[in-house]
Amino acid sequence: MILFNKILIANRGEIAVRIIKSAQKLGIKTVAVYSKADENALHVKMADQGYNLDGDGPQGELSDNYLNISKIIEAARHFSVDAVHPGYGFLAESPLLVSACEENNITFIGPNKRSIELMGNKIEARAFVRNLDIPMTEGLTGNTKELIKKSPSLKYPILVKAAAGGGGKGMRIVWKEDNLEEIIESTAREAKNYFGDGSVYIEKYVEEPRHIEFQILGDNYGNVVHLFERECSIQRRYQKIIEESPSPTLTPELREKMGEDAVKIASEVGYNSAGTIEFLVDKELNYYFLEMNTRIQVEHPVTEMVTGVDLVEEQIKVACGNRLSIKQGELSQTGHAIECRIYAEDPANKFMPSPGEIRFYKPPSGKNIRIDSGIEKAGIIHSFFDPMISKLIVHSENRATAIPDMKSALDNYIIHGIKTNISYLQQMISHKAFAENRISTKFCDNHNDELLSDIKEGKVFDKGIDHLLAFAVFSLNKPIEKKNIWQKIGYWNNNNSLLFDVDGTIKTVRLIERKTQGYKFLLENVGYDVRLVSLEKNHIKVMVNNEMAEAFISDDARGISTVSVSGISFFMERADVLNTKKKYTASNGDNGGGNLCSPMPGKVIKVNVGVGDEVKRGKVLLVVEAMKMENNITATVDAVVEKINVKEGDMVEGNTQLVYLETVKE
Repeated sequence: MILFNKILIANRGEIAVRIIKSAQKLGIKTVAVYSKADENALHVKMADQGYNLDGDGPQGELSDNYLNISKIIEAARHFSVDAVHPGYGFLAESPLLVSACEENNITFIGPNKRSIELMGNKIEARAFVRNLDIPMTEGLTGNTKELIKKSPSLKYPILVKAAAGGGGKGMRIVWKEDNLEEIIESTAREAKNYFGDGSVYIEKYVEEPRHIEFQILGDNYGNVVHLFERECSIQRRYQKIIEESPSPTLTPELREKMGEDAVKIASEVGYNSAGTIEFLVDKELNYYFLEMNTRIQVEHPVTEMVTGVDLVEEQIKVACGNRLSIKQGELSQTGHAIECRIYAEDPANKFMPSPGEIRFYKPPSGKNIRIDSGIEKAGIIHSFFDPMISKLIVHSENRATAIPDMKSALDNYIIHGIKTNISYLQQMISHKAFAENRISTKFCDNHNDELLSDIKEGKVFDKGIDHLLAFAVFSLNKPIEKKNIWQKIGYWNNNNSLLFDVDGTIKTVRLIERKTQGYKFLLENVGYDVRLVSLEKNHIKVMVNNEMAEAFISDDARGISTVSVSGISFFMERADVLNTKKKYTASNGDNGGGNLCSPMPGKVIKVNVGVGDEVKRGKVLLVVEAMKMENNITATVDAVVEKINVKEGDMVEGNTQLVYLETVKE
């Protein structure tokens, strides 16, 4: 078998870590590239060598580091690598990178340039596949004016999509004609920013479809196989968040037919790497070609779990010049795998990205649990990059057992310091409609309010009693601050009452008796016997009335604790002890009245107004980009723009005042 000596990974985060693991298994040395923000990242530590794309300067724009082909090639030549693996995203589907590699006698670990150019452009891909007699939705192409003129030929709703798009970016659903021009322009702008190509097209929107993709592998000798399908229907903002394999939707006959069509497309295009053929499936199980992704996919682990094939390893071996080591008849699906994407985002606030500092991090572990992550401990989640923290994958005997296994794994995934979608995923996995496979790409839209309500009701139902009692014991065993006399002589020392602020509500806990490891508490007229089992810096185990409770506890900079038990978290602090860390400010940066602040760290990409402009409530004043998402800053009142503190291109911190408006008096 032919193998490379050294490869460079032109990516970051979990996919860079994933590639390094397969390379190490094959005995191949690796080079990591990184930006200033990533200099201490896990993928950099794991690689044999590293290259700082930002040099001695500060963190640069993506175009200055991970999207800079000349710097990638410079690094590859500096370390004399044999090949470059692009991962997914960034330059993974860039024919320019393929050309640059070829010009420098470096192998590109991915498909040939023709495949990327043909299938990477959604307009050209649709035209190519249509000639293969494979089902497809109606579509329109052209510039903005042409699309608007032709649009009446399609019945609404329609989708406006980036020709070079992917990963849920550059896609908008349009329900009526009156805002079509604005949406086309917005989509084109996003496409230009992310993919370097502002071309867009329109296609008929299939309402409540299933999103099914087939994993394919090809080599340089004309061999192509599919490794079955993944169900990717659970999405928010057209971005997948739960994937599984096998699909609970497909019949054996439909699986075989779609698999044959996937191989047919890949074979006709001469595909020679890992990739996916994606389909939409309607309620009657009719399927339509959607697109081809000419790269390894984020969700590839679920396929690896059910087939036992290391897709990245196969991808590397094929790029080395080896034939595929597997044949179609040798492949099968065993068991059921589910993947949940863990994002730094706030589902309750329209999935707004939530970059910041993770102060406590504990992923789940155990048999048949896999974590693909770019981090291994608490640290900073930067606003420059995609908000995905990790992927959590479970593999079980069947779907009925995989679902509770995933729920248990989510319950044991503890992240403190930033908002995440873990509680949202817990509710989705537990939802009856998910268990019964009553899902579509509209699942989140249809159930969003219910899921958010269930998160709140879960805390109400739980009542946080175990949290509070565990935290009470934890606080009683905390080292006493020398300067904090109130903790030493404490109010509770006088009347045996401990006061706690629990998510903004004051709770009184009576300490009836305290022995070496045992406590008797009275809470809301109910007695509890609590025994301390173990105590660590951020972890406590207690027996509450002979039942085990395990809590994970961490403090923020204000001295407020996050307490997590069984996947539910509460904010707590001792209300009877002076908190010396707490600071009180006149403003927390909320957007209220005329004071408009950035909701998160990010980059100002558009300023629509000037000082002195009169604006109506709802007018988009600025656009701030963070974690690959545009956030509109809108006027909250009818007003006059009094002050603008930023300009296009500025990087801003969270809660930075952007604009001040003078309210128009009636």
